[in-house]
Amino acid sequence: MIIQLQPGIAPKQKESIQQKVNSLGYKTTNVITQEGEYLIGIGKSDIDIRELGGLDGVSDIHRVSDGYKLVSRKWKVRPTSINLGDGVKICEGDFAIMSGPCSIESEEQIVSVLQHLKDNGVQIMRGGVYKPRSSPYAFRGLGVEGLKIWYQHAQEFGIKIITEVMQSSQIEDLCKYADILQVGARNSQNFNLLDALGEVDKPVMLKRGISGSLDELLQCAEYVFSGGNEKLLLCERGIRSYETAYRNTFDLNAIPILKEKTHLPVIADPSHGIGLRAYVEPMALAAVMAGADGVIYESHAVPEKAFSDGQQTLNFAESDELIRKIRATVALRKSF
Repeated sequence: MIIQLQPGIAPKQKESIQQKVNSLGYKTTNVITQEGEYLIGIGKSDIDIRELGGLDGVSDIHRVSDGYKLVSRKWKVRPTSINLGDGVKICEGDFAIMSGPCSIESEEQIVSVLQHLKDNGVQIMRGGVYKPRSSPYAFRGLGVEGLKIWYQHAQEFGIKIITEVMQSSQIEDLCKYADILQVGARNSQNFNLLDALGEVDKPVMLKRGISGSLDELLQCAEYVFSGGNEKLLLCERGIRSYETAYRNTFDLNAIPILKEKTHLPVIADPSHGIGLRAYVEPMALAAVMAGADGVIYESHAVPEKAFSDGQQTLNFAESDELIRKIRATVALRKSF
């Protein structure tokens, strides 16, 4: 169960509530986030939650049977809204588009992408300054120095930044310049990293693991939420399967299921989901109709010259067209 505590609850009140819950056979964990304070009760006994609802200091109480509790829609019916400042929000009903290169390569590249996004009214640029690569000899990013250059130009263009964090030691530097920290598929169950991200006041987007189930993705989000950070997004980016005709199996089924299971925004990544440039557009539009709250895809002035993932990256003309079609599809979805 989830017990929402009243703001400014006195320590003695909280202790009294904990003792009462423990006496009913439940183990309690105290969670303090940017938005509130909670007691998470874990136990098997069947109790009448009205015994707890009237206790001093209790704001509300919810019975949540899922293994993941704080990210479940069973207690928080109102969808979470991620506010990035300057009027930029990611939430249900306000579709978000994020685009940019797989990896940040140069100052010239940064400016060209920012100009492309600004011309199309896109408010969030993606890109990696730290890149997890299958080969140790592949380009692995420009690091924090590249991020500083990117941040300076992004500020001038009024565009927000989402970039990947690979280890706990990078968090402090990335938080100074990035607006959203992305946890990639390879790190989706790096629990030390997830614990550390729970301690920061910065939005985090969690990508589904390469072979991860939806419950595992939700449990990863629970790690971050229970650590104190409610500012979370989930991303469907395809899973590994036996099929070899494309990079990954883009699980469109995941989008409406996640929307039913959680109050967190759900983002779709068609670039990684299918891995082939020619099919990024139809999969992005399919994700819109499946109910996604946003898409994140790769764009580059000359994908053939990209340092990484050029085969799944759109050029600017293709990106222009996709943005136009996304907005038309969002309008169509709203008309239903």
